[in-house]
Amino acid sequence: MRFGLGGGAHRGGGAAPPAETETETEAESPWGPPPVIEVRSLRKTYGSGDATVRALGGPPDELTGEESGVDLVVEQGDMVAVMGSSGSGKSTLMNILGCLDVPTSGRYLLDGIDVGGLDEHQLSLVRNRKIGFVFQSFNLVPRTPALAQVELPLAYAGVKTSERRRRAMAALELVGLADRMDHRPNELSGGQQQRVAVARALVTAPAMLLADEPTGNLDSHSTEEVLSIVDRLNASGRTVVLITHEDEVARHAKRVVRLVDGQIVADVRQAPAEGPPPALRDAALFASSAPQAIAGPAGGSR
Repeated sequence: MRFGLGGGAHRGGGAAPPAETETETEAESPWGPPPVIEVRSLRKTYGSGDATVRALGGPPDELTGEESGVDLVVEQGDMVAVMGSSGSGKSTLMNILGCLDVPTSGRYLLDGIDVGGLDEHQLSLVRNRKIGFVFQSFNLVPRTPALAQVELPLAYAGVKTSERRRRAMAALELVGLADRMDHRPNELSGGQQQRVAVARALVTAPAMLLADEPTGNLDSHSTEEVLSIVDRLNASGRTVVLITHEDEVARHAKRVVRLVDGQIVADVRQAPAEGPPPALRDAALFASSAPQAIAGPAGGSR
């Protein structure tokens, strides 16, 4: 199985979108490409006064009164798991990273673009061309064949019919669904539906794959299938951010960031940003360290 949608020149690791669908980006510095994600002093609050709720960021400093924010840099090719319990702020952070929400204060650069100054139309373009979303609930269109599902982002981007068909077919082949292109969601298993969602996320060759609890609705066998695809995509150069509460998912990441009460409390590097993720770096060691509930026979697919 090949893990690329064409030439490897595009920052996302796949084929570059046609020229007419490119967004305007900042020039790369002489020191190399910018980080895929760079957030500085990011804060998100709701309400005001005594009713203020802090979703991201720490409380004011007792001496200076200054409020701390979240700082996070994700380099090209990294694979980061953002973990936290309910109320930790991980979903708020995901919404901001996905340009689905805006911070109260702070700065967010996505692939070198400062998204803080973009209007809603420009943000929609950035979401379409820079971010590949994968959600827990798949978010597939009912009664729509897999091939048409994967073509949708390209249709929104104005890509010609023949080109989007070619790229959608390549993306489905990439996730092992070349023989399921005409199948509708109700004709696919949960794991296959999520693989369609992964193909849809990849087809625009985004700078980042942003996955929110991507295995939350899957059995253990389908979970391993989807994570194996994500591992190989990252090994080919794709930047991946996983939002999860599952240790089994996080162990696939090269880096694990933990949030508590809207603040980063731990940032652990499990493998270098460059090179393969842990599951492919030493497959035997990775398998031997798997939790017992996951490491059993893989024949339990439903």
